[in-house]
Amino acid sequence: MTEGYLQSRKVSDLPRIPLEGHIDLTYRCQNNCRHCWLRISPDAGEKAQELTFEEIKQVVHEARSMGCRQWAMSGGEPMLRTDFADIFEYLTCNANTYTINTNGGLITPKIAELLKKKGAKMVALYGATAEVHDHVTRTPGSFEAVMRGFRYLKEAGAGFIVQIVPMRDNYHQLQQMEVLALSLSKHYRIGAAWLYLSASRDVQINKEIIRQRLTPQEVLALDKPDPSYREDREKETGHGCCDQGRDHLFSSCIASRRDFHIDPYGGMTFCSFVKDPQMRYDLRKGSFREGWEQFIPSLSSRIKPTKEFRENCGSCEWRKDCRVCPVYGYLEHGSFQSKVDYLCDIARERRTYKETWVREHRRFYQIAGITIRVESDLPMSDKTFHEKFKHFEINGPQADMVRITHHFALPDLDGKDLGREVYRKAPWAIYRKGNAWIYLGIAPIDGDKSLHRVVSFNHDHTQVTIYNDSTRENGFLKGGLTSLTMFPTDQILLARVLADRNAFYLHSCGVRLNGKGLLFAGHSEAGKSTMAMMLKGKADILCDDRMIIRGTGADQPVPGQGFQIHGTWSHGDVPDVSAGSAPLKAIMFLEKSSDNQLIRLHDKREITRRMLECLIKPFVTVDWWDKTLSVLDRVVANVPCYVLKFDKSGKVVDVLQGL
Repeated sequence: MTEGYLQSRKVSDLPRIPLEGHIDLTYRCQNNCRHCWLRISPDAGEKAQELTFEEIKQVVHEARSMGCRQWAMSGGEPMLRTDFADIFEYLTCNANTYTINTNGGLITPKIAELLKKKGAKMVALYGATAEVHDHVTRTPGSFEAVMRGFRYLKEAGAGFIVQIVPMRDNYHQLQQMEVLALSLSKHYRIGAAWLYLSASRDVQINKEIIRQRLTPQEVLALDKPDPSYREDREKETGHGCCDQGRDHLFSSCIASRRDFHIDPYGGMTFCSFVKDPQMRYDLRKGSFREGWEQFIPSLSSRIKPTKEFRENCGSCEWRKDCRVCPVYGYLEHGSFQSKVDYLCDIARERRTYKETWVREHRRFYQIAGITIRVESDLPMSDKTFHEKFKHFEINGPQADMVRITHHFALPDLDGKDLGREVYRKAPWAIYRKGNAWIYLGIAPIDGDKSLHRVVSFNHDHTQVTIYNDSTRENGFLKGGLTSLTMFPTDQILLARVLADRNAFYLHSCGVRLNGKGLLFAGHSEAGKSTMAMMLKGKADILCDDRMIIRGTGADQPVPGQGFQIHGTWSHGDVPDVSAGSAPLKAIMFLEKSSDNQLIRLHDKREITRRMLECLIKPFVTVDWWDKTLSVLDRVVANVPCYVLKFDKSGKVVDVLQGL
């Protein structure tokens, strides 16, 4: 719900500059976790080979001069370095933001004060009790040490994220760890749900990591795929670094990345999982610029897919649902070309889950040529939405699509910058943040700050994320919902979407008579439903209360051929609705009378006034008015308009047949 220049563009569209740096300060650690793939002992000889503070300063300086404004620090345990405070201070003073991963056992009051600086601090938790936590770390007292670290952070006012790391020996305490995490911080996350093998390829270390791996079913329970996100990513980037359309394994990955990784010894490459020495650049023998501009791009053509790769991962039917990357093959088997059977099993589970989710959590509808995809955290049935929507339901997506996603928990907005408030009148407060819109469902009582809904729209209202409060779960599951958005009316969304498509809503009854579209416009009690009932059986009723007029796109349409009318589900007294459409032949403004006659209107100003009275308006903005009035002007100029006087005898049908 926040965005900026970088977030509004795909990273691959940006100039190739090193935006984000990842640096492992050391691989030494005071713990000896059963799942760890990088750890070496605190007094390991490699300590002497680690980059000095001066060398790190030089790297940070060079990276900043080329555009780096974000750093991620990790290890090992980065705080094991005696010069950690100096490194942290220098690095964060030369960045706009930072993240750090730590096991928390070495946090002191002094370090906690340092960590007050705004950034993401992720502190690992391996168990809900000392018995389990210390068993995982193989370090007595480690649970007590991390609890002390949490306490120091809270006393200093340094916000942090508890990172729960699940594995076989602590999985039985997962719920307890979540409860503990929430008692420590407002924020927690589940770390990597599956474990990769050791960078050292040590047989005994790998044997223990394999023992700690969760089953594919357990992995899926912790890391459920988001089918929508995956589909959108595939449209943008293909299937990742091992896209079989490429001649080299890492070419597409390197082309799309604007980040880099540096290990404790000055080895630089494009990914923290790349452990092949031939794929890392020695910063001590060259410059950061050379590593970024020459060495990393050269890796694009370094590894060609072999027959083994093409016959396995390169042509696998599960590849879309697999987390595989050649780097994992290297960690597992010492070869970028090898498949990882464990990931194959997870991919099968993901595919099954995805197919079930799409079937139970997604529906498609079409109105005025626009596809609306509705998704929900909760499963849907044929009764979730009112039966009127069945007339608009379709089997799948088409080119022009609006995405609606329902969640049933409100996001934490505490301290969040929502942007500029542009509207406030219960039940809505509306904010503009960059190119996004944020709607808050507010209470009508002054002083009541409770929210019942939070909605995030992208700039053109084609992606809508709706956070409903949990009390609405029962209503959703009960079914019979009369709007896809669960708003009082879907027009709040669709009126804005239509403005970008030469279209608008009109208070009107619409019918298709002899293949032509007729609109009967007027407000409540004008007779729209009466007209629908009189024409029933003689014409196709599209809707008796709200219709859509949509232009064909031509600036100067041929009279009667430049606009289509489309049925909607927003009906009045007559429940007949249709997703059908028809070329607009005439618009008739209804007037109840003692006789039946059709009077042609020629005064464009009068027609415009009558149209504006029947125009359906959302929360209007200048751009919406500009777009809508442009279409309305073309309708007034090109579509015959009449006053239709009618009685209830039904003879008006003869008048219409004459038209």
